[in-house]
Amino acid sequence: MSDLDIATEALKESEPLLKVENLKKYFQLNNAIRAKDRKYLRAVDGISFNLEAGKTIGIVGESGCGKTTMGRTILRLTTVTDGKIIFNGLDLTDMKGEALRKVRPQFQMIFQDPYSSLSPRLPVGELIGEAVRVHGIVPKSEYKDYILNVMQNCGLQPHYFERYPHEFSGGQRQRICIAKVLALKPKMVICDEPVSALDVSIQAQIINLFKDLQEQNNLAYIFISHDLSVVEHISDQVGVMYLGNMVEFASKNDLFNKPMHPYTQALLSAVPKPDPSEKMQRIILQGDIPSPANPPSGCKFHTRCNRCMDVCIEVEPKFKDYGNGHSVACHLYSQE
Repeated sequence: MSDLDIATEALKESEPLLKVENLKKYFQLNNAIRAKDRKYLRAVDGISFNLEAGKTIGIVGESGCGKTTMGRTILRLTTVTDGKIIFNGLDLTDMKGEALRKVRPQFQMIFQDPYSSLSPRLPVGELIGEAVRVHGIVPKSEYKDYILNVMQNCGLQPHYFERYPHEFSGGQRQRICIAKVLALKPKMVICDEPVSALDVSIQAQIINLFKDLQEQNNLAYIFISHDLSVVEHISDQVGVMYLGNMVEFASKNDLFNKPMHPYTQALLSAVPKPDPSEKMQRIILQGDIPSPANPPSGCKFHTRCNRCMDVCIEVEPKFKDYGNGHSVACHLYSQE
């Protein structure tokens, strides 16, 4: 390796694995010919963050806020309306065809429903190994041993190799989905509510498996969830989304101990306390989430915020870092 190659590798290691810059994903709602007559649903409306190798970012927010669409857009499962996606030094924003196919094994997604994401017609060994063959991850002579080793790392017995998905419980199916992803040796995995459909005891097993695999393989996770207790357990940083925007982003400890945005404070107030004698000071959000096809002016949260001011109705707040990487978009704090 030349000195230039060594310097390039060192530069890559010092940079974030994933850089998302002002990411937008709009869906056109009508077929108007003139641009000014077109209407859009703003599913993701300008999100930015960095993800380091071996770290986990938790993404939380109500249903319909754009969490899953953001994940699918980052993986280029859908086209990008605007913004940039830089993964491991590569610009994925407009990448397509063979170039995109070659890098796909490096970033993968685990879906919410483990059963619907597995073909009922293929045995477990084939489900896990199909993409391994397509991308030539290992030579044919090592194929079966490699798949069995991946299964073992995910807590699956060797005799499951010839069995079909309907023969397994929900927790075992999710392990199969994890093995399917891990077999491609990815650097980043987006987990879209991967434990929400499982029993609490099984959830703990799967979360611990995620953490073990992360330590072994230096995996980076984007962990999308409604369950704040799960996010607190697994994440290094947490982003809070509302109506397509990131309203707060901070380290796990800062966000859970010192939430700044009224929406984050309301979400955290709904988390059950383990001590029954401790009184919960619940913050009730009024009304429903506005439509992303017709979002409110100014701060999108002002229609439900109990601390709304006149400026919130008219001016969109800046998403600003207020120290220690704790960023928030709110007029309660200095906008200078």
